[in-house]
Amino acid sequence: MGNEELSNYIVIDQGIRFGKPCIKGTRITVGDILQWLSEGIPVSEILEDYPLLKGVHIQAALSFAARREEIVRVIALA
Repeated sequence: MGNEELSNYIVIDQGIRFGKPCIKGTRITVGDILQWLSEGIPVSEILEDYPLLKGVHIQAALSFAARREEIVRVIALA
């Protein structure tokens, strides 16, 4: 699945979690997912603890974070 398709799973809405990027249809932020992964929580455990999440949502969060990092780098070089 390409980055563009994955981006369909992320929404930014000022009325949900103060506009933080979230998984569509949930209040789970990209930051939440990144934090759990950085703490070493296995994807299988995250999916078990949050049944609304699917593996594709984890991929979408990682893809979103990678694209955001690239944008920050480009802006810093400008």
